Amino acid sequence: MALAITDATFEEVVLKSDKPVMVDFWAAWCGPCRMVGPIIDQLGEEYAGKVVVGKVDVDANQEFAAKYGVRNIPTVLVFHKGEVVGKQVGVAPKQTYADSLDALL
Repeated sequence: MALAITDATFEEVVLKSDKPVMVDFWAAWCGPCRMVGPIIDQLGEEYAGKVVVGKVDVDANQEFAAKYGVRNIPTVLVFHKGEVVGKQVGVAPKQTYADSLDALL
């Protein structure tokens, strides 16, 4: 299961992590987000202990969505050592997300 990340926890959970971090920027009303959500949850389970996998609800938490230029959702960003090293906008196959994580492990 993916970790719920808020504006208040983003810096600690994402930017200061010693592991790669995958963040799904989503909203409850977004149809494509509902397609990506289960994939992100699966990756959270499969990569537990190796990668931090989380979700940011952009309706409730707009600060970091704005900071990273998230204009379309779902947008999945991959962070390594506090920097964005990967980006996927829209729905993609699970393997696309897994490949971006594998490249950092």
